[in-house]
Amino acid sequence: MKNLFNKEVYEEIIQRLNAFTASADRQWGKMEAAQMLAHCKAAFSVPLSEKKLPRSFIGLTVGWLFKHSLYNDKPWRKNLPTAPAFRITDHRNFEKEKKELTMLVDRFYTLGPGKVGLFPHPLFGSYTSDQWGQAMYKHLDHHLRQFGV
Repeated sequence: MKNLFNKEVYEEIIQRLNAFTASADRQWGKMEAAQMLAHCKAAFSVPLSEKKLPRSFIGLTVGWLFKHSLYNDKPWRKNLPTAPAFRITDHRNFEKEKKELTMLVDRFYTLGPGKVGLFPHPLFGSYTSDQWGQAMYKHLDHHLRQFGV
């Protein structure tokens, strides 16, 4: 399972972000390219302990049933629902969002295991540092594939 704390995986994500352009065609979903980058930025706020979100009712009752999907090499399916706290609907500047997301990915990697994930995931609950590394890789991979990167 790929993990964003692994140097080669981190470098892969940075290369893919660098290759991503505003003209990339969306393969599925509703977000524009800049909105997707802003969405991915927002998702980093939880493991970087900048934002503590309440556990959702669905997460508290059945989230554990789906948590295993984060710990395998199978890509996430297309058109998964977006948590309300991470929905981006306004216009965003692509280059600004790309630069800021790249900086967050770098910060996450640089902090390393043990320094992230003080707050639980709003749907899946507590993660180990290793699980955060896997989940954040999988989330970025999902959205980069969404735009063919």
